[in-house]
Amino acid sequence: MVEVRVSGGMVRGTMESGVAVFRGIPFAAPPVGALRFAAPQPAAAWEGVRDASEFGPPPPQAGFFGMDGMGVAGHDWLTVNVWSPDVSGDLPVMVWIQGGAYTVGMSGLPEYDGARLASDGVVLVTFNYRVGIEGFAQIEGAPANRGLLDQVAALQWVSADIRAFGGDPARVTIFGQSAGGGSVAALLAMPRAAGLFHRAIASSVPGTFFTPELAADVAATCAAELGLRPTVEDLSTVEPELLPSAGDEVMAKIGQFAGRWGQAAYKQVPFAPVVDGDVLPVSPWQAVASGSARDVELIAGHTRHEQRLLSVIEGLVGTVTAEQAAEAVDVLTPGLAYPDLAPEELFELVCSDWLFRMPSLHLAEAQVAAGGRAHVYVVAWEPTPIFRACHGMDVPMVFGNIDRGQAAAVLGEITPVSWEVSGRMRAAWTSFAINGEPGWPAYGADRTTRVFDVEDEETAYPEEVSRQLWEGRSFDPLPLL
Repeated sequence: MVEVRVSGGMVRGTMESGVAVFRGIPFAAPPVGALRFAAPQPAAAWEGVRDASEFGPPPPQAGFFGMDGMGVAGHDWLTVNVWSPDVSGDLPVMVWIQGGAYTVGMSGLPEYDGARLASDGVVLVTFNYRVGIEGFAQIEGAPANRGLLDQVAALQWVSADIRAFGGDPARVTIFGQSAGGGSVAALLAMPRAAGLFHRAIASSVPGTFFTPELAADVAATCAAELGLRPTVEDLSTVEPELLPSAGDEVMAKIGQFAGRWGQAAYKQVPFAPVVDGDVLPVSPWQAVASGSARDVELIAGHTRHEQRLLSVIEGLVGTVTAEQAAEAVDVLTPGLAYPDLAPEELFELVCSDWLFRMPSLHLAEAQVAAGGRAHVYVVAWEPTPIFRACHGMDVPMVFGNIDRGQAAAVLGEITPVSWEVSGRMRAAWTSFAINGEPGWPAYGADRTTRVFDVEDEETAYPEEVSRQLWEGRSFDPLPLL
């Protein structure tokens, strides 16, 4: 057992494989009752020593992948977890923001266990934030982007309390993948987050950010499933555990809304950060290009075959027709002349570019254009012929948890090569957190990129056809049609 004092009181963690681990520490008050749909508020202090051996309850989850049945019950959703190799040290801090399409996500999953990363000389922090309707729906009477405000509150907790765990609040690196990567991009653009972190790693950044009009229409549609209006007054009458079902119902028929929601409906994205002019003043690409994160050192990158995971999940592998590929080009990339490819290859390329690859690259290029420093990477290693270098495969590799959790399933049989590629990625991430150098040169005129594979290489950005096609295109907030 190991005890430390934080702002709220004493907490008692456990020692696991030489690392001190603390779970379920509140960083904000439970956002229920009078605080339902509110910005996060300070957590109440406690008497005595608080047990910190178990993860806190996750926020309400959508039904994807059985996530709604995971975790323990309770309303204390907003908690942090800390892994520290030395609670008396002065170590750099890495703060993880998990993905999940802004609809699911919880920090207690086995793939996010921080022991291996912390063992490399960093203090590792994970936390929960509100997702789905609770976190991202545009609700009348509530602030926009409550999930992002939760993330800011977690970073404020890190700033105030991480010294108790041996962390240096002046050396904080945020890192996230998918919706977590989009959250990193949003935090780079948010005045409320300025100064709370010093380095950032944005992996597989989604290009999906919403206008208030689109977000409000989605929220109204979700509320209508319950016979309610999209207001705090109405939605507060629904038990938090039951609310995601409304989003699930809309998700099940989201294609019906293509005439209003356009690309968001086509790619089945009901929730995303809202460019509301306040919490998120402008899109991340516009903000970063204007210098909002010029002093933040950045890594941005993606996997080579991002769409492949979604194709496997949706049963599209081996079935994509020429008509489906043409529709993807028409809906997602109007005006772009993609090369003549087989239907499935074209479909996956277009979807990968629109959803993750080009938003990630453009974030790095915006940072460089503003006079900041960015490093770019691509994960090209294909552990299995089915999943290839798909979306999400980098998460277990970076954490070193390639032998546990749902995310590791895409890696197939664990081999010595699996451990080697994982080790090199983990070393790059922790080196960046420790000294700002991931092990390859910054992105510039020569577009130097680290390609992670069986044998890594440094080369000009390898997806050159896509880069040229998308040059000069912007990722504006998605509108209501």
